[in-house]
Amino acid sequence: MTYVTPLTLEDALDALQRLGPASILAGGTDVFPALGERAPDRPIVDITRTEGLRGIASGPDGWRIGATTTWTDLLAAPLPAAFDGVKAAAREVGSVQIQNTGTVAGNLCNASPAADGVPAFMALGASVEIASDHGRRVLALDEFITGPRRTALRPGEIVTAVLVPPQGEALGGFLKLGARRYLVISIAMVSAVVRAEGGRVAAARVAVGACSPVAVRLPALEAALLGTPVAAMADRVEPAHLRPLAPIDDLRGSAEYRSDAARTLLKRLLLSLSKPQELQ
Repeated sequence: MTYVTPLTLEDALDALQRLGPASILAGGTDVFPALGERAPDRPIVDITRTEGLRGIASGPDGWRIGATTTWTDLLAAPLPAAFDGVKAAAREVGSVQIQNTGTVAGNLCNASPAADGVPAFMALGASVEIASDHGRRVLALDEFITGPRRTALRPGEIVTAVLVPPQGEALGGFLKLGARRYLVISIAMVSAVVRAEGGRVAAARVAVGACSPVAVRLPALEAALLGTPVAAMADRVEPAHLRPLAPIDDLRGSAEYRSDAARTLLKRLLLSLSKPQELQ
C-alpha cells in the first residue's frame, strides 16, 4: 500500500496525478471505518499536515473554513450567531474524540444522506472550493453533493475549503432526531438561518437532511417565511412545503414517520428562532 503525507497543496495535487485513483484522507473517521477489516485497495493521500488547509478566516466576502479544520476547531471559533446551527450540528458529529479528528470537508465529501454538517452548511448558503492542477473552482454545496456517497469531485481534485457568504445579523439553528440522544445516525434533521428586520423575516434559508438521497433546501417554505412576523414563523410550516423531500423506509423509521418528524422539527426550530431578543 502507498501512503503519502504531502506538506503542501502542490505536492498533494502532484501525488494524485502520479498515483492515479487514490483515497484522500483528512481525519480518517469515515475512511477507516468503511474499510472494516479490509486493507485499502488504492493509494492514500493524507492531507492532514498539508499547509494552508486548516483554520477559519473571515473577510468582506464572508468566511473561509479550511478543508482540514476539525469540528472542535469550528466549535472553538468566535463565529456570529448565524453559525449557531452549524455549531449545534458539530456537537452531533460522533463523540468528542471524533470531533477532535473529523474534518468539516470530510463530512461533506463523505456525502452521507445523514451527514450532520450538510443541512447546516446548506442553510448558510455555503459553497465548496476545489483545487486541481488546472486551477480552482467553486461549487454550491447542493451542486457538489450529487447523491448518496457521491460528489462532483473529479479525479485529481481536492476540496480545499468551505466558503460561507456574509450573513448579516442572522441567527442559525439545527435540530436532529435520532433513536437516542448521542452517537446516533439521524432519522431526520433540520437547519435554518433567519434574518429579521423590524420584527419580520427579511431572509430565510431552510434545509432538511436524512429525508432524501441528499439534504435539500425548502424554497417554498423560505418564500412563505419572507415578511412573516418573527413570532409567527412556526405557524407558516405546511405539508406542501416538504414536497422536495423523498424519505425512505428503513430500520430507523418509515417514510411517513420521517416526513412527520421533519415537519415537527421545523416548527420547533422556527419557534426557537422566533425569540425577539435574539432576532431583532
